[in-house]
Amino acid sequence: MIFKIDDLPIHFPYDKIYPEQYAYMCDLKRALDAQGHCVLEMPSGTGKTVSLLSLIVAYQQFYPEKRKLIYCSRTVPEIEKALAELKRLIDYRKDENFLGIGLTSRRNLCLHPSVSKEKKGKVVDSRCRSLTASWVREKAKAEPGKHELCQFYE
Repeated sequence: MIFKIDDLPIHFPYDKIYPEQYAYMCDLKRALDAQGHCVLEMPSGTGKTVSLLSLIVAYQQFYPEKRKLIYCSRTVPEIEKALAELKRLIDYRKDENFLGIGLTSRRNLCLHPSVSKEKKGKVVDSRCRSLTASWVREKAKAEPGKHELCQFYE
């Protein structure tokens, strides 16, 4: 489905849009136009993710100078859901160039050889802190060669 909000063409990957989704997208567009902050809320299961992504991707395509979206979520499953919706939306817009990258937990992203071997997220987090914490870095400065640090941490 393709429709417009003001002059912005929106590609929506479903056959039907609910009034709440449309209103959410209108509010989001107003916030983007004003270059301000926006707090939006909708109940669970009402299509927040697809509404947000449909509007943002359309906005980015229409205004090429505004190309960055950082989408944060508390849990890995929520990010995976957002990435699945983004893939569905991008499949719907095949003719356009778009890059989306999902970043999740330390367990999935850590490059340190001894830490990345760990399977449990809490162990990875603990090992990471033991190699990157400010107090560990201070000790390593005071006692060179006695404390292991993460070579990938800045």
